[in-house]
Amino acid sequence: MKKLLFAALLLLSACTGIPEGLQAVDGFEVQRYVGTWYEIARLDHKFERGLEKISATYTLNDDGGIDVLNQGWNVDTGEWKKAEGKAYFIDSADKGRLKVSFFGPFYGGYNIIALDKKNYDYVMVAGPDKSYFWLLSRTKQLPKATVDSLVAQAKNWGFATEKLIFVKQE
Repeated sequence: MKKLLFAALLLLSACTGIPEGLQAVDGFEVQRYVGTWYEIARLDHKFERGLEKISATYTLNDDGGIDVLNQGWNVDTGEWKKAEGKAYFIDSADKGRLKVSFFGPFYGGYNIIALDKKNYDYVMVAGPDKSYFWLLSRTKQLPKATVDSLVAQAKNWGFATEKLIFVKQE
């Protein structure tokens, strides 16, 4: 029984982990982060497949957490697909490391691994491993030079940038 409990705890902590060799940003300011972010690029996952015009809106809630609203336009159905969730800091509120849940008690890692700290204009987010990656922006497009630089940085960190999907926002 103890081995089973240990295995379950290990599995759950792995879901909220951070990819090996990466660190979440320090000096994170949640008040500047809340609001709407537009998805510029991502690695493919079933829950976003076929979606365009993807955005994530973060709102502070009363319990110290963050309400999450992800939405995207489903090209096949001609309808918006929405997912509501909640996020909480794993370490301290000044560290860009959160756990997010869209399904009850199950949480996944939301690790802010790069952030434009001056203007909070762009961010790179990783999940618990390198198969989860998002490049987000406050605007629906980023300058090509900025995107190229961020993608090169992600490639250096070991993300499969050749598989990135660049999201249509218009």
